[in-house]
Amino acid sequence: MANNLVIVESPAKAKTINKYLGSDYEVLASYGHVRDLPPKDGSVNPDEDFAMTWQVQSDRSKQLKDIAAKAKAADALILATDPDREGEAISWHLYEHLKAKKSLPDTVRRVTFNQITKAAVTSAMASPRDLDGPLIDAYLARRALDYLVGFTLSPVLWRKLPGAKSAGRVQSVALRLITEREREIEVFQAQEYWTVKGRFETDKGQAFEARLVRWQGTQLDKFTLSKAALAAEAKADVLAGEYQVGSVETKPVSRNPYPPFTTSTLQQEASRKLGMAASDTMRTAQALYEAGHITYMRTDGVEMASEAITEARQVIADRYTQRHLPDKPRIYKSKAKNAQEAHEAIRPVNLAKGPEALSSLPDAQRRLYDLIWKRTLASQMASAKFDRTTVLLQDRNGRAELRASGQVTVFPGFLALYEETRDDAEEDEDDRALPKIEKGSAPAVKDASAEQHFTQPPPRYSEASLVKRLEELGIGRPSTYASILQVLKDRGYVRLESKRFFPDEKGRLLTAFLERFFTRYVEYDFTASLEEQLDEISAGDIDWKTVLRDFWQDFYPKTQEILGLKPSEITEVLDEYLAPFLFPPNEDGSDPRACPSCDDGRLYLRSSRNGPFIGCSNYPECTYTRPYGSPDAEGVDKAGAYPKDLGAHPEDGEPITIRDGRFGLFVQKGEEKKPPRASIPKDVEPETVDLEMALKLLSLPRVIGQHPETGNDIEASIGRYGPYLRHDGKYARLASTAEVFETGMNAAVAKLADAEKNAGKGRKKAEPLKVLGPHPVSGEEIRLMDGRYGPYVTDGSVNASLKKDMDQEALTLEQAAELIDERAAKAPAKKKRKAPAKKKAAAKKAPAKKATAKKKAPAKKAASAEEG
Repeated sequence: MANNLVIVESPAKAKTINKYLGSDYEVLASYGHVRDLPPKDGSVNPDEDFAMTWQVQSDRSKQLKDIAAKAKAADALILATDPDREGEAISWHLYEHLKAKKSLPDTVRRVTFNQITKAAVTSAMASPRDLDGPLIDAYLARRALDYLVGFTLSPVLWRKLPGAKSAGRVQSVALRLITEREREIEVFQAQEYWTVKGRFETDKGQAFEARLVRWQGTQLDKFTLSKAALAAEAKADVLAGEYQVGSVETKPVSRNPYPPFTTSTLQQEASRKLGMAASDTMRTAQALYEAGHITYMRTDGVEMASEAITEARQVIADRYTQRHLPDKPRIYKSKAKNAQEAHEAIRPVNLAKGPEALSSLPDAQRRLYDLIWKRTLASQMASAKFDRTTVLLQDRNGRAELRASGQVTVFPGFLALYEETRDDAEEDEDDRALPKIEKGSAPAVKDASAEQHFTQPPPRYSEASLVKRLEELGIGRPSTYASILQVLKDRGYVRLESKRFFPDEKGRLLTAFLERFFTRYVEYDFTASLEEQLDEISAGDIDWKTVLRDFWQDFYPKTQEILGLKPSEITEVLDEYLAPFLFPPNEDGSDPRACPSCDDGRLYLRSSRNGPFIGCSNYPECTYTRPYGSPDAEGVDKAGAYPKDLGAHPEDGEPITIRDGRFGLFVQKGEEKKPPRASIPKDVEPETVDLEMALKLLSLPRVIGQHPETGNDIEASIGRYGPYLRHDGKYARLASTAEVFETGMNAAVAKLADAEKNAGKGRKKAEPLKVLGPHPVSGEEIRLMDGRYGPYVTDGSVNASLKKDMDQEALTLEQAAELIDERAAKAPAKKKRKAPAKKKAAAKKAPAKKATAKKKAPAKKAASAEEG
């Protein structure tokens, strides 16, 4: 067995560095974090000085057992996880777990390396250190803060804002940015303006354009020509003018290259140039790092190692001319305040290895490597040189003055290799080259144009521009942006369309709630200052528990204050706060709150267990409602909306209708006492259900055909728990209602075979979806489980299914306990109702049994006597 045990995060990283170490080392992977806070209330206890309870992640137990066994037998344990706060945390968790298991060897050391090369790894092994206490404290503080916000604020949302799933310390601020931008777009009033241009020719017949900048003695600004009539008049004056070149100014300008990538700038450029989401960028970069192709990809630093700069200059000299290489190396300085996380910039480990040498890599990795390689080399190349020329043309009559501008590239420099894409940037007025124009010459005006423009609202955020804005505000850290954006999408708070973020209606409602009731905690300055404090903890300047105490002493009382409010009080405040969005002024001046279904009703924001909606003040007399959100949403007076006639059945002429019942909308054929009915599935929009769709639903189950092995029917249908296949009493789930009508024989047989193959797998060791906490009365642990027929809660002795309208993500301990108590109460009640029937049956049978016994007893006795 190896004398030294090395622990890293991933198998890929383990495989790579295992090649660089001798037989005295064994490298194992922890597969990321090995412990986490249990997802239940009390894992961080403010009453016990923020004591934190950790548990081993269920899918890491086998790996940890192996690590513990080998660590116990090793001479030394070397913790070689990533060189940042998360990497330090993983090493600390491993250390604490092994210490608790009494499996630590005598020597435990921490090593870090910024790139996975033989030189870097062997150098790190020769210079070990202890675990970094301040960096671990910063991790603990961040983890505790995020947990306390999530587990304290989320229950407030579940009780006071139906439909909201969760709120996070940084995610809520990112959501606010997206929502505020949407508000800016909605209130934006486009402003008209015009530009007038003339087309000229030199005496050599070379054409160029110039823009009107002064007219009838007035210097034009953007909105001077605000109407078509003015623009037409100015255009006529330009055409009528006689021009002379009053001045020609040419000056040299230069552009310096961009610094090499940080985590943030890599995410931005990969989004713009490659169309990659932040999460995809980080996952791909991780693979490149672990394979030894690039340096560590979570960094705020733009510095490069001196040997890397030397190598970059050599590659530039080999691949380009001497002019492309500046006289001195370029040195970039990081603006990051947190030195603990300001590692070297992201760059290729071997710059001599161009993208062409890695053609065998997966496409995403190859494209990202190409981007990093070009950016790194370009950062050490010469500046781009331009000649920018400005020509002023003056009308001899003094009515018009026009300006032409152009730019000529004298030397491309770094632009020969790389140019950064600008997000939402306006194009330069004129980057085209101008012909040779002499001062005093008289170009002839050939034509003129007047172009109408309108000011544009600020653009919605893309992933790149949102990441950039978060970084500018100092909110979160680049390494966390990918997960933040993913959470917003997964929760349904935002949607991504054409690579732009749109706030969903429930995202807008959540933002309004937080802005109105938790104002301080979604302020940009407050969130940024909290990040600065976390950085100070990393640097060892402040105590981490002091930061937690300061935060908690204000935050917790605020949550209790909001919990004390009635839902109606919250809805009333939000109704007023969201009025500009929900009830914008009508163009005709009429009341935007007037109910369209009754004479004197007014519309207000209302709330139900299914979420917010807009309803009439005259309820229940008026049942008009419309979905929460834009006033353009179609409203429904439920009293008159159903039944909705879809047409007649093609065979017997019976009417087919959509109806609204106790359990939702359904389709029905005819008006008999027990007519054929079929529920409208959850993944089918009621508005899309026409006669054809209704007939399909009513015809279920659908026989796909006979199974090739058994000859028995395979059916597709929709049940209580969704669409499914059935054959010989065995089932297989389908992904959607569409599959019920589209699945063919081959696909059906394959799905049934897969379902049978996987049946029962893992049931004996089923892991809970969530541990909710102890039952308030019995103290038994309540867990949320995924059962055969859907999610349920259990305390070990009583199982209770979740109700139809319950969201398992938002399920609280109180709700779960109530379900279990209801289920437990029903069980004995059933027994009591059945008891009399059982007693009667028992009473009837009892005498017969007794009589039989009495009759048989003497015979038995007699037999015994005879035998005696």
